[in-house]
Amino acid sequence: MSTTDREFDVVVWGATGFTGKLVAEYLMERYGIGRDLRWALGGRSQAKLEAVRAGLGAEASALPLVLGDSANEASMHALAARTRVVCTTVGPYAKYGSELVAACAQGGTHYCDLTGEPQWMRAMIDSHQKAAEDSGARIVHTCGFDSIPSDMGVFFLQDLMQSRHGVACSRVKYRVVKFKGGMSGGTIASMLNLMSEAASNPKIRRLIADPYALNPDGQRFGPDGGDQAGPAYDADFSQWTGPFVMAGINTRVVRRTNAILKHPYGANFQYDEATLMGRGPVGWAKAAALSASVAGGMLAGAVGPLRRAMTRFLPEPGDGPSKEERETGFFHVRLFGEHPEDRTKHLRASVKGDRDPGYGSTAKMLGESAVCLALDESNVSGGIWTPASAMGKALLGRLQTNAGLTFTLEEN
Repeated sequence: MSTTDREFDVVVWGATGFTGKLVAEYLMERYGIGRDLRWALGGRSQAKLEAVRAGLGAEASALPLVLGDSANEASMHALAARTRVVCTTVGPYAKYGSELVAACAQGGTHYCDLTGEPQWMRAMIDSHQKAAEDSGARIVHTCGFDSIPSDMGVFFLQDLMQSRHGVACSRVKYRVVKFKGGMSGGTIASMLNLMSEAASNPKIRRLIADPYALNPDGQRFGPDGGDQAGPAYDADFSQWTGPFVMAGINTRVVRRTNAILKHPYGANFQYDEATLMGRGPVGWAKAAALSASVAGGMLAGAVGPLRRAMTRFLPEPGDGPSKEERETGFFHVRLFGEHPEDRTKHLRASVKGDRDPGYGSTAKMLGESAVCLALDESNVSGGIWTPASAMGKALLGRLQTNAGLTFTLEEN
């Protein structure tokens, strides 16, 4: 289904929220108005959209506004019919995103979001994969800090291994070195909603624990087990490691990429994520403390009264750091790729971002994902994809050229 004659290339849906405003600011700075990208702001409130537009400067006075209601099926179909891509920041997506995905899948409209909710992603795949295939819509979840550094980092490293040695990495390790900046209020709201759903639904608890939960039917198996929960020594980095709280979504996305691209990384590919904590007894102590903290947070989130109490001390959706805090934030991740036969040919790579991961960098990643879906040629047709499987080298180039991310090979 062609989208070339539609009114817009991209609609930023949820533009009045904190992250939505950041995406709008990024698109305004990078692409302006009346140039190569035809884009608009979308949301429920005319007055709030006008205020966001006014904050973007005089040039933005010509920026169109699109009104709609996420809970209204007809409204979402009308939105999807006007644009080639919907770029949405409206979460928790399990509460507010299903009607929009359905409308895009049925209407042949490409779509990207910031979800980190595996239970909702599984539901969207099961409900709308066929419709997206039939319409030509490319639906792409997890286009922010979860899970672009993971998915695109593995894609980058696997491409290097293939070009240098003609084989795929049999295993990739993703290790968080450091970052500055907290998680967004929207991310926290999504995590709390997931915990609430899991507490009352054993099916969701089983899905969350399944390392291959997002793979297609018949492919939900492999060599990987559960995510790291305690301290572990990593000889390849000569450091102690602790759990990484976003591994529960990132690892599933990377495994889905491998599965839906017909296993370019190999049928027995292994992948895991953790946080580097340092060497010696101090490194172990830090890893143990992090493990206890993550376990305590998960336990508290699973208990209704404790979960509700937590919300008083956590950022609300729509809240976020100052501009200075966003611009002085950063993240740094290292990856280790194993050659399947020759240890002298193992590869190491580094992924860095120049803004805080939860807001500044995420907004740029999502914005470039939307532009990539709208303007760049693709090797895949309709369906529910991952960032690497849907956009590959085109997105990798955009992230490095425009969005402040770097993907580099570390020479041994």
